[in-house]
Amino acid sequence: MQKTDVGNKESGKIWLRKPCPATRDGLIVNIVHTAAEYQPKSLRFLNVAFDSTGDAFIAGDHQGNIYVFDLNGNRFTLVQRTNQASTALAFNLHRKSEFLVALADYSIKCFDTVTKELVSWMSGHESSIFSISVHASGRYAITTSSDTAQLWDLDTFQRKRKLNISQSVGIQKVFFLPFSNIILSCFKDNSIFAWECDTLVCKYQFPPPPAGSDLKYKVFAVTRDGRILAAGGKSNHIHLWCLETQQLFRIIQLPTKIRSIRYIEFIPDSFDAGSNQPPPPLVKVIEDLSKKTGPGQLKVRVIGGKVQRPRKAKDCKTTTRILRNMMDTDLENKENDLPEGLCKKSLQTLLRGYGEYPTKYRMFIWRSLLQLPENYSAFNSLLDKGTHCAFLNIHEKYPIKSRKLLRILQRTMSALAHWSAIFGDTPYLPLLAFPFVKLFQNNQLVCFEVIATLIINWCQHWFEYFPNPPINILSIIENLLAHHDKELLQHYLNCGITAQLYAWPLLETVFSEVLTREEWLKVFDNVFSNHPSFLLMIVVAYNICCKAPLLNCNHKDDFEYFFHHRNNMDISVVIQEAYRLMLCTPADIHPETMLDDFIPLTKSQYPVFNKYPKFIVDYQTQELERIRNDELEYLKERQAVHEVEAEIMRQKDEDQVWYQKQKLLREAEDKRRDILLEEEKKLVEQRDRLVAVKRDLKLKEIQLLNASRKRFLQNQLDQREMELRRLDDEIERKVSLRGEEVATTAKEVGLQKLEIETQRRFLEQQLAKNEKIASQEMKKGLNNYRRKVDLEERRFHKAVERDECHSLKTYKFVEETLANAEQACIDTDWQIQVLLKRKFDEAERKEHYEEMARLLRNNRARELDTLSALKGLEIKKGKEDEYPLQTSHSIAASCNRERREYIDTEDPSHQDDRFERLQEIKAKSPLKPVSSAILSEGHLNYIPRIDLETHFFLDRKREELEKKEHELMSEIRNLRHKHAQQARQRYHIPSSHHRCDTDLLIT
Repeated sequence: MQKTDVGNKESGKIWLRKPCPATRDGLIVNIVHTAAEYQPKSLRFLNVAFDSTGDAFIAGDHQGNIYVFDLNGNRFTLVQRTNQASTALAFNLHRKSEFLVALADYSIKCFDTVTKELVSWMSGHESSIFSISVHASGRYAITTSSDTAQLWDLDTFQRKRKLNISQSVGIQKVFFLPFSNIILSCFKDNSIFAWECDTLVCKYQFPPPPAGSDLKYKVFAVTRDGRILAAGGKSNHIHLWCLETQQLFRIIQLPTKIRSIRYIEFIPDSFDAGSNQPPPPLVKVIEDLSKKTGPGQLKVRVIGGKVQRPRKAKDCKTTTRILRNMMDTDLENKENDLPEGLCKKSLQTLLRGYGEYPTKYRMFIWRSLLQLPENYSAFNSLLDKGTHCAFLNIHEKYPIKSRKLLRILQRTMSALAHWSAIFGDTPYLPLLAFPFVKLFQNNQLVCFEVIATLIINWCQHWFEYFPNPPINILSIIENLLAHHDKELLQHYLNCGITAQLYAWPLLETVFSEVLTREEWLKVFDNVFSNHPSFLLMIVVAYNICCKAPLLNCNHKDDFEYFFHHRNNMDISVVIQEAYRLMLCTPADIHPETMLDDFIPLTKSQYPVFNKYPKFIVDYQTQELERIRNDELEYLKERQAVHEVEAEIMRQKDEDQVWYQKQKLLREAEDKRRDILLEEEKKLVEQRDRLVAVKRDLKLKEIQLLNASRKRFLQNQLDQREMELRRLDDEIERKVSLRGEEVATTAKEVGLQKLEIETQRRFLEQQLAKNEKIASQEMKKGLNNYRRKVDLEERRFHKAVERDECHSLKTYKFVEETLANAEQACIDTDWQIQVLLKRKFDEAERKEHYEEMARLLRNNRARELDTLSALKGLEIKKGKEDEYPLQTSHSIAASCNRERREYIDTEDPSHQDDRFERLQEIKAKSPLKPVSSAILSEGHLNYIPRIDLETHFFLDRKREELEKKEHELMSEIRNLRHKHAQQARQRYHIPSSHHRCDTDLLIT
């Protein structure tokens, strides 16, 4: 046994080597589906369904993958991924490539295995579907769930009927009987009903099981002939029902270790007429259990052994009769009168019941009924003779579209003509053979032997009046029609219609022109299963069944059209009428007495067929040969004459062509001269037009240049405007930046004002404190001066010492004053640098300068006030000591001179050494502190000198600032003028707009 893993493959082989069944259980191959690597388990196949031929099946796993396994082609293919588990499958639809699948969402879908596309989607169930049963024709399907069963039309995929039941009674299974229109419905309470498919009328109901039986039916199986129903369930018993009598005729008891039956299926056999009997080794009756059970029931146990009849119970006559009848029927079915082991009578019974043979087994049944010998060597010898001369041009008379079919028809006709000479001259033979050629195109041997058997048996006496139609056969048909329907025959006679018109077209085409393929197959199922006279009965029955339209025909053309085209009629009615005619026709006119029984072809060699007037055929053959030879001779002579005529005509044509060419050349020459003149005129006109066109083009070029120049100038103007807008944006941005800088400077100036105000208040506090101290010291000094005049020398020296100390204080005071002045100078320089960076901020700069001037004036006013106060003190105390005043004047003059030299220094390199120079000046200065001078001698003149020098220093700085401001304004005016000139040159602005543009740029 081989093992095949479909895995993740979408297609592949089922087995890699020749399959060999296992000796123990008969398994050929084990198919598994291993999932991906990350899933540890295999995927389970849930449902399997075979097609109608049994050569392929589909299988679905619990993840929704559906595979098709072709056993003949040794291939499997993944045809669909439904992404949900399937609950039921069906693969025997009338379109062989389609299948039905019931899914876990209670829907039914139809897919195509070839295109892998969704054909239809049906819904309507409210619970899981566990069964799909398809009608034998493949056009209807029944889907079953636990609460309902629904009948579907597979042509339109529409629901036809729905079976609703009460909730207390569930459905076990609803299915079609094989090759029947009966629907069998089985319910959970063991009730079984049979329904007619078309009308859904209940035909019968099974009686309840025996009273002592506790078996609840769950699984069912029916033989292919539809005669026996097997039912099982949770038990080791199987009930066998006869569907014809609706009676339970047997109970099979399985071994005790079997407690339930999950599935039942009859084993098919090609030679049991569809009854699906169990093979003999599987069943053996080991004891009669009729005494243990009630009347009307027999039980058998299943073990290995031969088949034996169960013994009758003495009080069980009814059961015995049923079993005996069934056994007798089985024995009759086994009476084989055909070489293949088939029972012809059983086949006829099956045919009468269903009207036709199963499509799958039709060819096999035909071969068995016709008892074909399959003489390969004899047939090959006929083929080796090649194509018969009578059928060399068969494609001209019968233009068949398929080249393959035409070739097979030609070879078959040639083989028949080589077998018997008459078939080479039979004009209607291709019409008679074509439907069989089309049906058996894949097996030419069977095709030839079927046609030969048909000619020998069903075409008896057809060739006795050759080449005329078989008048004797037509007379038989006319007699039959006269007996069974005189009115129709009288109508034919009144219209001048003979059997050659209403019977012979049907016979010579074997009904292929008036029937469809399915109807034709059904007719010949019955023709081959009966006596050869049945074909004539079919002809008569066809006329009788078409009586109504035929009585309305009065012209010959209407009758010819009617018997050469298809008509609306039920072929089953025609067949039934033919069977009626076979039974009710008197023996004196019955064709069965005039025609021989069926005779099959002989084996190894085909029989000689000479049932025709040989002399006529020979004479006709000789005449045909003579005519053929004369025709060949005539064709040769005609060919020679045609060649001479062709040569003459060729020469004549050549001369005519030469003259014609000369004429054409002359005409062409004249025409070309005229054309040349016309072309010269046209050339002159074209030149004039060309000059005009050139002029127009030149003008257009000038216009285009002007337009281009205008566009260029406009573009330049647009660019300049864009540059102006960019400059405006830049100016606005710089103005905004200047405003921000001015605001920042204003804030800084405010801070400086606060600092100066703070210093001023501090100086005022110091001056007030000094004045208070000076007044106190003055009072104290005056008192001391009055009391201690005599000690002047000692006091003088002490005063000198004190003056030295006060000189240090004064020096510190001067240093602080100079430091403050220096800080003011540094602040002024910083302000000048800030003002230099803002060249375009005229208004803000003026305000700043005015503020600085105001501050300077205020400082100057305060200095003047201080100077006036000091001068008043100096005048008041000037008379007290003249020497100290002169000394202080000299010292102040010296200091002022050195300070003026320091202030007048304009070299920037000396500005960094101001502090050192001031320190040196302070060190050289012998001035005494104010307080000491006032207390001792009252020498106060040096103080106003120091403040005056500071004032001069500040005035000088203010003049320098004004000078620099004037220079800055001049530079700004020059820059504005320069920018205006550049803008005027760049944008080509006329001189008249110079002032406006300048003002714009300044703005």
